[in-house]
Amino acid sequence: MQPLARPATDPTRDLRLWQIAKRRAKFQGHLLVYVLVNAGLWALYFLLPEAHGRHSELPWPIWTSVFWGIAVAAQGLCAYSGLNRGERAQREYERLLAQQGAY
Repeated sequence: MQPLARPATDPTRDLRLWQIAKRRAKFQGHLLVYVLVNAGLWALYFLLPEAHGRHSELPWPIWTSVFWGIAVAAQGLCAYSGLNRGERAQREYERLLAQQGAY
């Protein structure tokens, strides 16, 4: 039998790891919404030829895909790397604690 999951208010849970897990779950949700919405926009573009007609300009869903994609990519970078401000602050704090203990 597997052990039961700890409740969300468990005081023994590592707060830093919990914040990382929340940030990654939030990114995964945003990525799913991005993919679904953009798939729908592109489907509309291709299924409704009168929406783009005889124009030789860029397809209109490209703007949503590119700019929203940049934002989602930035969020993913922060979620899965140590480049966010909270992680950098935590590392700096730990470094200062180690320096203080060395004196």
